[in-house]
Amino acid sequence: MQGRLRFRNPDELERARRMGISDPDRIYGLEDLAQGEVMFAATGVTNGAFLRGVQFFSGGAKTYSVVMRSKSGTIRSIESTHHFDRKPNYGWLSTIGS
Repeated sequence: MQGRLRFRNPDELERARRMGISDPDRIYGLEDLAQGEVMFAATGVTNGAFLRGVQFFSGGAKTYSVVMRSKSGTIRSIESTHHFDRKPNYGWLSTIGS
């Protein structure tokens, strides 16, 4: 896994420099991105090799997530069902899959 900072405007680049970023084009490796004890969580938006994407159904949606903890080596897979007619109000999401 690798990552690189992408600045949207000169103000963001200047802010990063003030925070100690000396090479704005640096490619960060896994050890740079996550050192020590870390937790990682992700929820699929579209279908992929790692996670399924959001599946809409009448009145709701299903999501698929993973949570990993380095200290214990625990990996949790979570399948959640969301009902749009209950709080919090997700009603605006029902228009996405239509």
